[in-house]
Amino acid sequence: MHGYRIAADKANEFVHNARMTHWTDQLHGLLLKISADFNRPDVDAQFLDAVGVKLDRALFPLLSRIGVLGPTGTVDLADAVGRDHSTISRQVAKLEQLGLVERVASASDRRVRLLQPTAQGQAMVTKFAQTRRRLMEAHFKDWDPGERDALIRLLEKAIGG
Repeated sequence: MHGYRIAADKANEFVHNARMTHWTDQLHGLLLKISADFNRPDVDAQFLDAVGVKLDRALFPLLSRIGVLGPTGTVDLADAVGRDHSTISRQVAKLEQLGLVERVASASDRRVRLLQPTAQGQAMVTKFAQTRRRLMEAHFKDWDPGERDALIRLLEKAIGG
């Protein structure tokens, strides 16, 4: 937890200094902080504890992403999580061994095998979603619904969604 505090302090210092320069620097600093906060192994471990699931925290983002993307290829999954294909292949094999992911034929090309959650994997992804909703509702409990809607609308606009 101490390491997180130091990283957060440095990120906050960067964001504060960015305010002194240009709005693009401020935005960049905030996006880096959001990305860092969501990609921390200790945060993933805390989340998995809150869900009540025993899963290697390296596998958690993969199962989550497969659950969001639906049937997807290993290369596309690697691109989506920013890791190399060989690492993802080994981790996907572990998800298959655990019975959380299966390979299915692509609807457009039967030779291509895509990853999708098994029934057990989908149940876990559903638990992730329920816990994430509960935690986010608690985090944003003091926000006016209009503020939350504006945040979502502006983020969608920013990423071109």
